[in-house]
Amino acid sequence: MTLRLTSLEGNRQRLDGGAMFGNAPKALWSRWMVPDVDNRVALACRSLLIEEDGGRRILCETGIGAFFSPEMRARYGVEEEGHRLLDGLATLGLTDADIDVVVLSHLHFDHAGGLLAPWSEGVPARLLFPRAKFLVSEAAWARACRPHPRDRASYIPELTSLLEASGRLEIVASGASSLLGAGYRLHESEGHTPGLLLLEVATGLGPVVFAGDLIPGTAWVHAPITMGYDRFPERLIDEKEALLNDLVARGGQLFFTHDPDIALAAVAKDARGRFTATAPVTSLTRQPA
Repeated sequence: MTLRLTSLEGNRQRLDGGAMFGNAPKALWSRWMVPDVDNRVALACRSLLIEEDGGRRILCETGIGAFFSPEMRARYGVEEEGHRLLDGLATLGLTDADIDVVVLSHLHFDHAGGLLAPWSEGVPARLLFPRAKFLVSEAAWARACRPHPRDRASYIPELTSLLEASGRLEIVASGASSLLGAGYRLHESEGHTPGLLLLEVATGLGPVVFAGDLIPGTAWVHAPITMGYDRFPERLIDEKEALLNDLVARGGQLFFTHDPDIALAAVAKDARGRFTATAPVTSLTRQPA
């Protein structure tokens, strides 16, 4: 099966650098990402579009989108008013109605908010992607339906009921999905949030893993670096090391959702056992894979 891969930029946001780098001191993380006057760093909310030669289109995540009111958009540092992911699809001659499957790593708003139509005063939330089936893990779905107080603000209250009412929701158990078929593999992770689902796609250049919030950007390839948002940082580090070792052995690559500049990179391990991102790619447009 021939695939074409496209990186789609969604709405960007700025979040506190200290929160994004957990217990790493600012003197360290500011070498990798320069903060603004409010100590915030710029983050992408990038999606991966996979187009199969048979015509099926699979979208990994939808970014933060434009569902926030102006007040909330300012609070969370969202930089654009319009729905940038929809604009990116339009440049390919596509709309949200052309997507067949949306794979959601989890349902935090900066990864699933793009499922919703842009905010409009007095208009109820509305689900986009009218033909797509939505994949989410059983654990991630349970968490979104019953959030913990620690991350309740990360969820969109209306989203679970809209997804359920669509009749097109597939809740994935044990990391297996009959819908995706051959050439795809699902990894599950618990360190960031329960049931984080990472899609791996087999390509002629080796496996590509949509790294989600397990490894949100090149700076987090360094194994000890975690986010303050992570549920179990030590478990996340173990999961990260296991995935990175596996990808080094198989010649794999990572697709980054939050890296402000890099969409895709290979993984290497030096003589000291330190992981690094190599051969970075800033963007993909229907790249044969």
